[in-house]
Amino acid sequence: MSALQQPYFETVTEALQWLNLQGFTENFNLDTDCLRCNTNTIRMSPEEFKIEYLFRFEGDTDPGDEDIVYGIISDIYNVKGVLTSAFGIYADSVSAEMIKKLSTH
Repeated sequence: MSALQQPYFETVTEALQWLNLQGFTENFNLDTDCLRCNTNTIRMSPEEFKIEYLFRFEGDTDPGDEDIVYGIISDIYNVKGVLTSAFGIYADSVSAEMIKKLSTH
């Protein structure tokens, strides 16, 4: 995590807008064993990126309805971007290594 003070946001949209202003402009998708850039030009394995920011949001009506916004940096690929994810989607389709990387922050 960043040594800087992480801000607090009420909504996913606010977090995404703030991250965009900080230069996190790429959108990442979760794949089985990597993060994939929306343009499909970059595929990063867990050791090739770090999670700089993490924001958790609980649903207003259902505490189980939670979202996570990750601010991700890769020095190897010189890229900064975001990954948004609902809790629990990691289930069967993602490698144990990816789950470990995303859940340890």
